[in-house]
Formats: sequence, structure tokens, C-alpha cells
Amino acid sequence: MKILSYNVNGIRAALNKGFAEWLKASNPDVVCIQETKAMEEQVDTSLFEELGYHHFWHSAQKKGYSGVAILTKIKPLQIQKGTGIEHMDFEGRVIRADFEKVSVISLYLPSGTNLDRLDYKFKFMEDFQNYIDDLKKEYPHLVICGDYNICHRAIDIHDPVRNKNVSGFLPEEREWIDRFINSGFVDSFRFLNPEPHQYSWWSYRANARKNNKGWRIDYNLVSEDLKKNISRAFLLPDAKHSDHCPVGVELKLN
Repeated sequence: MKILSYNVNGIRAALNKGFAEWLKASNPDVVCIQETKAMEEQVDTSLFEELGYHHFWHSAQKKGYSGVAILTKIKPLQIQKGTGIEHMDFEGRVIRADFEKVSVISLYLPSGTNLDRLDYKFKFMEDFQNYIDDLKKEYPHLVICGDYNICHRAIDIHDPVRNKNVSGFLPEEREWIDRFINSGFVDSFRFLNPEPHQYSWWSYRANARKNNKGWRIDYNLVSEDLKKNISRAFLLPDAKHSDHCPVGVELKLN
């Protein structure tokens, strides 16, 4: 199963930049999308259907904001939109597709753009950990794909010294993602790729992408008991429909 996670920074803008053509060429089984910035009815979903994808959307109440989706060639057994936690679901940040051997989540964790949002981010992180702790009891084989808006380690950011007081690389955020991974997950990319200078997001400012001054904030976290099934994990920095690039993982589930 080839799974891609992609914060598209607006699905309609991405489609205008050739997202559908890229999707056809990449041909993943499942795509977890974050930051759709659209209601389903605002998107030409026939483009996905023509490529053989079922599509499921969980949008924010506020138009043009946040939102997650899952595109999948494999028909899921069920889809769960949201977590049942009101403040999360209001902003359209979690959707899950259950398959025979694995459940795949598309997650868009809030960014801490100001102090209010940083407080909210910490609340979200704590509640999401509790939600996953409960979910694992019923669905132990999880792949949690998405934009976590946190760099885990110094290797995951181009300038760890200057960014140590910036949200996304705060010690408390890094401690949280460390605890979250250690609660039973594998960072699939780092499991197979120990090299530095591998990023998934670049600021639009100061030619950051061209100079590869990036952050790795997008992850496919795989349940520890699926570690042996990870055959490949990769970034696709040449896909340029967004300020993020897609991150991928392939699982052998036979």
C-alpha cells in the first residue's frame, strides 16, 4: 500500500497548479490531504473519480480554512470524520479511513501562529494523544499521516539554533511529539532515512525552498507493530503545488 500525505495549502489552488496530473503520475493507493481550504461542493471531485479514487472530506465550519480529506483507490470499510471532540471537529482536522489491515488518518495539527493559537495547539495535542490512546485499543494498526506543525529533532530543521524559540520547534512541542512517537509509533521516514537536509515545508520568503532552508513537519507515523511492513519511506520535494511537499510511505500488507 503506497500512502502519500500532502498539505496542499488549498486544494483548488493546487488543482490549478497541476495537482490532478501529478496524482495520476504518482499513482498512490491512498492520499491524505491537509489544508484543503474548501468545502467538498467547492471542488471538482470528478477529477479524482476519473482517476479511480473514492474521496472523503472533513471541512472546517469556517469557509476557506483548514480541512482534511482522504483519496483512496481501495474502498474503505468505513470512514470516520472527526474525533468526536468538538473543538477539533469544528476546524476539520482529523479524518480516518479503515481498511482490512490498517487504518489511515489524515491529521492537520494546528500551528501556533500567536499565543492564543499556541495555547490551543497544546490543548489539541493533549486531546489528540488521549484520542489515539483510546483508538489504538480498537484499531491497533494505525498510520497517522499529516502536517504535525512540529520538527522533532535538530536534524529536521535547517537552523535549530535560531528557531529554538519559534513555534514548531519549541522544546515543549518537541517533547510532545517525542512522547507521541514513543507511545507506540515509528517515524517511517527517519526509520529508513537518517540523512540531514531532508525537509517537507519551506517558507515562501527569501528563496527558502530554492536554498533548501526548510522544516520537516509532515510525517507518516506508523504503529510499532507495522514497522516490519515498512518497505519504503520518502519525500517528494519536486512536487510544487504548495509550500509543503508530499511525504510517502509504502507498506507490505500481504
